[in-house]
Amino acid sequence: MYKFGIVVFPGSNCDHDCYYAIKHVLGQDCEFLWHHETDVERFDCIVLPGGFSYGDYLRTGSIASLSPVMKSVEKFAQAGNPVIGICNGFQVLVESGLLPGALIKNSSLKFVCKWIKARVENNRNLFTDNMKVGDVLEIPVAHGEGNYFCTPEELKALNENSQIVFRYCSEKGDITPESNPNGSIENIAGITNKAGNVLGMMPHPERCAEEILNGTQGRLIFESIISWLNLNKKVTGRA
Repeated sequence: MYKFGIVVFPGSNCDHDCYYAIKHVLGQDCEFLWHHETDVERFDCIVLPGGFSYGDYLRTGSIASLSPVMKSVEKFAQAGNPVIGICNGFQVLVESGLLPGALIKNSSLKFVCKWIKARVENNRNLFTDNMKVGDVLEIPVAHGEGNYFCTPEELKALNENSQIVFRYCSEKGDITPESNPNGSIENIAGITNKAGNVLGMMPHPERCAEEILNGTQGRLIFESIISWLNLNKKVTGRA
């Protein structure tokens, strides 16, 4: 059993969803981590959940990125530990500089809430190494500013370093404009840092982790994290 820390910012609203999926579905230890806390050493993985941190004032995730906990999260990530940011958590990660690029308003200028298909682009990281490249996952999204954007130089680096983990796709796995719910560049739905231990994704895996929610494919991501921790428990020292 491993200990997951779920960061709670003022305005977070998917923290309990993550807690339930990790603790009650996947059977792991779980603890809420208030954004003023700075001690994260007791955790094996940190989760930045979805929501509207600080009311999304200025820019989504911008104020949350300045919270005291984020300096500790950065050190935690630099040490090679798993960090996953979901939806608003992804926005916080890019605002804090842990991931490149930016998340801007959906191209439709409307809030999008629906199930989408996401194709696995890379399984050489701790979040998808139990999947195959080309696998198509069905996962819900719910966001108004999920349009991933980056500079041409950043995009080139993401592709060259295999940092693009998920792309929005059709049911058959084709990357098409029609399957892109927000206008993200190259249909990007999730990326990692260069080391592969920090993941930001707009889809919500915690919302499809058990049959009662009409989908279980989101749990694959959490199971992959747990498998990685099993192999690296001597490094974390908390197995």
